[in-house]
Amino acid sequence: MTSNSTSEEVFERLHPIVRHHVISTLGWPDLRPLQRAAIGPVLDGTDAMLLAPTAGGKTEAAALPLLTRMAEESWEGLSVLYICPLRALLNDLQPRLDSYAHWLGRSAAVWHGDVSQPRRARILREEPDILLTTPESLEAMLVSAKVEARRFFRNLRAVVVDEIHAFAGDDRGWHLLATLERLSRLAGRPLQRIGLSATVGNPEELLKWLQGSAEQRPGRVVSGAETAPAAPPEITLDHVGNVTNAAKVIATLHRGEKRLVFVDSRRRVEELSAALRSHDVTTFASHSSLSSAQRRASEQAFAEADDCVIVATSTLELGIDVGDLDRVIQLGAPATVSSFLQRLGRTGRRANSARNCLFLCLDEDSVLHAAGLLQRWSAGWVEPVRSPPVPRHIAAQQFLALALQEHTITPDSRQRWWGELPLFDEHAERILHHLVENGFLEKDGELAFIGQRAEREFGRRYFSDLTAVFSAPPEFTVLAGREEIGTITDELLVTEQEGPRVLLLGGKNWLVNHVDWARRRCYVETTDLAGKARWTGYGAGLSFEITRGMRQVALGAEPSGVTLTRRAEQALQRLRERHSAHVTHERTVLLRDRDRTFWWTWAGTAVNRTLHANLTGIADEHQRVGNFGIRLHHELPFEQAAEAIAALDMTGLNAPDVDDKALNGLKFSTALPADLARDTLAQRHMDSSGAAAVLREPVRRTVREE
Repeated sequence: MTSNSTSEEVFERLHPIVRHHVISTLGWPDLRPLQRAAIGPVLDGTDAMLLAPTAGGKTEAAALPLLTRMAEESWEGLSVLYICPLRALLNDLQPRLDSYAHWLGRSAAVWHGDVSQPRRARILREEPDILLTTPESLEAMLVSAKVEARRFFRNLRAVVVDEIHAFAGDDRGWHLLATLERLSRLAGRPLQRIGLSATVGNPEELLKWLQGSAEQRPGRVVSGAETAPAAPPEITLDHVGNVTNAAKVIATLHRGEKRLVFVDSRRRVEELSAALRSHDVTTFASHSSLSSAQRRASEQAFAEADDCVIVATSTLELGIDVGDLDRVIQLGAPATVSSFLQRLGRTGRRANSARNCLFLCLDEDSVLHAAGLLQRWSAGWVEPVRSPPVPRHIAAQQFLALALQEHTITPDSRQRWWGELPLFDEHAERILHHLVENGFLEKDGELAFIGQRAEREFGRRYFSDLTAVFSAPPEFTVLAGREEIGTITDELLVTEQEGPRVLLLGGKNWLVNHVDWARRRCYVETTDLAGKARWTGYGAGLSFEITRGMRQVALGAEPSGVTLTRRAEQALQRLRERHSAHVTHERTVLLRDRDRTFWWTWAGTAVNRTLHANLTGIADEHQRVGNFGIRLHHELPFEQAAEAIAALDMTGLNAPDVDDKALNGLKFSTALPADLARDTLAQRHMDSSGAAAVLREPVRRTVREE
């Protein structure tokens, strides 16, 4: 270990056996900065947020002091939960944590949807000391008749939430918090909560969120800043025009190296994988519609290979180990700086190697998006992570889940099980009343229990629909013999076409032989014919900050520390010429030309939706609102449109209207009163603070008749 006395004193706080194995088994000359800094807070039982870049040693920063507490305080049975957002990440971490636990005669096991029933039964019989799982699997255990939850979780002491930023930004985070509150009540004690994250813009706020109803407990944000400054990353921005050209560039550049390419959709994974294979590039694919066996095979082969490419959606953005990586390539741009940092952090892990990312943009708008994101990154900005507002549908789900767990609930159940968790707002009693009145719950005096409608809507496969808070469209399983290849939506099977039906999945072409519609299975065999890939889904649009970064680029700014290829420079020049009339410093632009009137806000989709909702009779009702602005009714007098914008009151903005069909995308919406479900979705589609920032800016009025 280091000769620094303070560092040695901190290290001495770990259990002697842990210290021995760190030095002798792991061969570490010293702990990483985060690992040293985390020892005190974790050993003291303090809630903590541990921050470090990817590969900064966050897992060990939590695990080593928790193992010390486990030994010194004689924890018995299941005492630590380790929660991850992805099954693949759990599978990757379990052998490592199990090896650490074995130093002290302890064990770590994994439990998720792919774990077999015999293995689960063994875990219930022979409790591990550490259980790695997901929030959905935790919920399934709590409501399962096969798990004695009170006995199994009775010794729980601490919870580690890895990649916490991946939870906190959506409803899975609310679900996780509510489940942790119930676990704490079952264990009969507060649980130490430790979050692990890469760089986020609001770590203190994220820690308070993680603490749930116990936010008055002491908590510390612990940073893992390295003592030696890291070398600046190598960032390059290029414009290649299409997937075919992108494949040529990837096939030509960095031959002999291991390259990870991120793309924005499953369809794009398939297209690029097929194009790379046509150039004789060893290529692997990874996305959520491939079977777990297919993904694991790709990740394992990629980890062991040298000259190869893996093409992935965000499934590989988090800390799954794919071996020593040479290059990260990004087709287009991710939606957030946080995602970019996660992907950038996959590289530069070896000595004498630098972090790097090559952006290959398929069109000019993508060049502007990438440059805008890099402009915000180069200025040191990272998104704050905030949970979606008013999660009332998750409150309804929790009432039903508790009724399954406890068999009955009572009027005081909310306070007893969730305390002051902000999952519940002033409408909680109304939601509970709605569940009873509509048959989701049935009452016997003061007791309420699961009703027939809940069984009808959510009761399939032991209420598995109730354990996940996100919706997935029904899909067909694709099978080649007995091997599961992945899943597809029915769109590829029902659309009319001439000739044989061929699918593109896993970067390979598959001829459809038979479709079992009742069991939703599609039987295929390999073919040389060209296939198609298609999945439904739309992006959520860009944020106010990223779109404002794009505005800076359109005005002539260029992100520092980024190399622009000649093609990228030419594309930016054309973009600046195209937008010259649409953009100006610290002003929005109301532009009228011969065929349209458009308010250029450069404010992102959520802000523009908010403004659009408050321009009734002025804005075109039938447009699909985007990142750059709002189309106004062209037949209106120009001055009337300008006056309507000037009259907007930033303190009293209305939420956007929500179409009834959109409620299908809000899981458990039927378990809410219709007006609450609609208001929940509407509030999630708006950005009041960004809209107020836009309204504080003067409007430049321009009429162009040429």
